[in-house]
Amino acid sequence: MRITKEEVEKTARLARLDLSGEEITRMTGQLDTILSYVAKLDELDTAGIAAETCFAGAANAFREDETRPSLPRELALSGSASHDGAAFVVPRVIG
Repeated sequence: MRITKEEVEKTARLARLDLSGEEITRMTGQLDTILSYVAKLDELDTAGIAAETCFAGAANAFREDETRPSLPRELALSGSASHDGAAFVVPRVIG
């Protein structure tokens, strides 16, 4: 096993996921399978192969900045469950 049930429980706790015992067991197996596939890369002989930072032929698709009209505030707020007429109202996140 490349990952333990305890590691999955700790990761779930850090991610604030409330997983049942069955879900933790299933997730442990699934993550172990994924990590086993990734570990196969260690079997490759990469001696003499130069590291690449970008694949050949890559190019950025830049475009010119253009000023365009914004979405009207009323229209943007119309899809919100909670707003004060000027902005979205969301729960406070930082104490």
